[in-house]
Amino acid sequence: MSEEIMSYVDGQVFGVWFLIGAALVFWMQAGFAMVEAGFSRAKNAGNILMKNLMDFCIGCVMFIIIGFGLLLGEDFLGFIGKPGFDIITNYAEFDWSNFIFNLVFCATTATIVSGAMAERTKFLSYCVYSAVISGLIYPIEAHWIWGGGWLANLGFHDFAGSCAIHMVGGIAALIGAKMVGARIGKFEKDKSGKITKVNAFPGHNIVIGALGVFILWLGWYGFNGAACTSTDQLASVFVTTTIAPSVATVACLIFTWLRYGKPDVSMCLNASLAGLVAITAGCDVTDALGAFIIGLVAGLLVCFGVWFLDYVLRIDDPVGAVAVHMINGVWGTVAVGLFATTTAPGNDTMTGLFYGGGVSLLGIQCLGVLTVAGWTSVTMICVFGVIKAIMGLRVSEEEEIEGLDVMEHGLASAYGGFSIVDMSTGTMVANENTSLGISEYESATEAARRASVPVENMAETVKNTSLDSGIYKVVIITKLSRYDKIKKALNELGVSGITVTQVTGCGIQKGAGQMYRGVEMDLTLLPKIKLEVVVSKIPVESVIETAKKTLYTGKIGDGKIFVYPVSKVVKIRTGEENYEALQDVE
Repeated sequence: MSEEIMSYVDGQVFGVWFLIGAALVFWMQAGFAMVEAGFSRAKNAGNILMKNLMDFCIGCVMFIIIGFGLLLGEDFLGFIGKPGFDIITNYAEFDWSNFIFNLVFCATTATIVSGAMAERTKFLSYCVYSAVISGLIYPIEAHWIWGGGWLANLGFHDFAGSCAIHMVGGIAALIGAKMVGARIGKFEKDKSGKITKVNAFPGHNIVIGALGVFILWLGWYGFNGAACTSTDQLASVFVTTTIAPSVATVACLIFTWLRYGKPDVSMCLNASLAGLVAITAGCDVTDALGAFIIGLVAGLLVCFGVWFLDYVLRIDDPVGAVAVHMINGVWGTVAVGLFATTTAPGNDTMTGLFYGGGVSLLGIQCLGVLTVAGWTSVTMICVFGVIKAIMGLRVSEEEEIEGLDVMEHGLASAYGGFSIVDMSTGTMVANENTSLGISEYESATEAARRASVPVENMAETVKNTSLDSGIYKVVIITKLSRYDKIKKALNELGVSGITVTQVTGCGIQKGAGQMYRGVEMDLTLLPKIKLEVVVSKIPVESVIETAKKTLYTGKIGDGKIFVYPVSKVVKIRTGEENYEALQDVE
């Protein structure tokens, strides 16, 4: 009797955990929205949030109408489930838990595509896509794997969806991004049409992107663990779900540090997700060592995938969805055939190649990947092709440049009250007419010195006239990093007061070469400082020469100096004017 009671209690506890897991997976929609919005430009943030919201809402409607039946209805020839309306006609005996659990997974599949097609896709066209993948494409292939279909009968294993969800969403993202085309300015072409350069469009809010990754990681414990049926199995799944993304992130950190000179923040965030995707299929049948190796490979694969899309396939994926979900969905599914072990709680039958199980399981996993990939590729090419032919996939050039928030939704900005400007396009580049100078001030010619730190002396126009008060304002604009040096040099010259303002400046900076996701960025608006000095006793020529010598590096961007005549100075506190007004510091 006590065993029966404990079995009943366990069933009830894990039934509740099953629903809590579904809620965690639903919460992952917020994570996807934050990652995609943060990795994109501010002018499209509202559009991205709207697409993530509609993925779930449209998916729910389609799941009620047809999707749930195709996935878990009575099996027909191992290919599809029998559609039905039991949720409407027989609600009292309906499987409520399975409906909500599979619905949140379906929404996850659909929303993967949003990021890859971000910033240039028509909202209506995206909604149509979302309805089709939620109602037809995902439920059918998921039936093969989880609904008693032919892959399940072969012994194919995908515990939580590396193949059924992430690979499918990633393939759809690849096809969609290819068919909609790259964002304006992503790839520069020569006169013959050959791509000569890849431009980086940095995400407008990496903080939001990082928050999204942490939300997704938390949700993944429900994503991978919700279907567990024992405490030991659940604990083991939590362990593997923690190890793989952690190792993947460290691997990406080291790789980007060595490859690009600095650890790439956005790539490491992608790597965390890549590790989670890769462990999803085999989280219940792998041990710690297997999870470690799966994560290690995933961290390197995501770096390769982002590079491969940019430089080989020439496909614009703003958030790395293809590298994270498609490539690592394939890897994670195949890895089950390599690393499955019976030492994992709840696994008594599956053994991978590296644990002495031979190639049988590996072959089944590869077969599953190929058939699901084939189904997804054919159907998604048809879906996007029909949408493109009937209503078009892409917004107009004007709409893309203005931003989808205002053009598609009438939303002036997703950040009301804040002034946010897109600074990632319209770059200036060095050419044969650009003088970049040399680095030593003493060795440079007078012409090079003038070119590096040019002086605009407006005071010359009034010198030795009745308008010349002998008082001059010197304005120096230079790099933020030179502030301490110029301040010290002016102080040693005898200047006792300066006014400093932080500004941004546009121009060419030699060797700017910072990397974002493996692509060199053209920094167009750079942080600068503007120093203003008013002098009378100190010769203005001394101030100019001191500033030039201090700021000179021979590179474009050293700074500029402007000199203006001052007709009158009044000290408010004492009423003193001109020379006397400058003799002490407020």
